[in-house]
Amino acid sequence: MEKRIAPRHDIQPIEISGFTSIDHMTLLARHGHIIDASSTGFLLTVNRSELLPKQFRGTLSLDELKGDQILLKIEKMNLEIGGTIARTKRITKDVFEIAIDYSADAPEYWRECLLDLLPLPGEME
Repeated sequence: MEKRIAPRHDIQPIEISGFTSIDHMTLLARHGHIIDASSTGFLLTVNRSELLPKQFRGTLSLDELKGDQILLKIEKMNLEIGGTIARTKRITKDVFEIAIDYSADAPEYWRECLLDLLPLPGEME
């Protein structure tokens, strides 16, 4: 079983946009949400209807994306973050979870500061 490098923190879901695979030079989804975060990565949810490549809208798994280098944007923070898809999981008929590891692309102090800036549950209601 895989052990977490850093503990996850619940956050207020925050919208991401422009979720792009750099390896395939493909926009994967226009929108998604970060639902929890740690100093090493994010857990995203993406609705099947938001997936742009037709091959992924009809599939039961996004496992072929594992290991892809990605870029995503957090519009509310005017921030682009690069990382690697660590794992994917279909959680309902229409929703996928995608774990992103961004620890290789950013220094630890920056990652800790970002985690502190993400909204806690109820902060943005």
